[in-house]
Amino acid sequence: MKTIVKFLSLLLVSSLFLMSCDKNDDDIDDEDENTLVGIQGEWYSTGTNVAPLLSTYFAVDSIYAKFNTDNTYIVESFNTSNVKTTYSGTYVQTKSTTANIYTIAINQSTPSVGASEGIFEVYTGQVGYDMKYEVVQSEPAIGNTAPTPTAGFGSSNGGALGTINIQKYIRIKK
Repeated sequence: MKTIVKFLSLLLVSSLFLMSCDKNDDDIDDEDENTLVGIQGEWYSTGTNVAPLLSTYFAVDSIYAKFNTDNTYIVESFNTSNVKTTYSGTYVQTKSTTANIYTIAINQSTPSVGASEGIFEVYTGQVGYDMKYEVVQSEPAIGNTAPTPTAGFGSSNGGALGTINIQKYIRIKK
């Protein structure tokens, strides 16, 4: 049991860096929504959109993420006690040849140094753009394998996590 809890804790750390609930007013860039590529822009996740791994095991309530066109990001995560954690760093997104899925490599610089890898897909939702997002910690190494575009969402750790690590975001319109 300790091994499972430790594994889930470390997996969460890699996923948490993309979270928050309040819009950040310190906009670094102010692009038009139509010029954004892939993950670029501001995203929000709350309620049932929060990955079950995060909400169940770590009491994450909501997430705000901003991916800038200069390949920097800031993420704010709030837990159910309204405690905020801010994550920041750089990212690289690459369009795959599978549907509209991109790969993403994230290098976190605060609050601690680390790296994560995964996939995301932006699509047209009911009220604008939505995004499916799945990443796992790659550094420090804890034995995770990233999901791949060809294996699809739910393929983290060879499918062992199923859908509990899939996050859904809604793009924030300006």
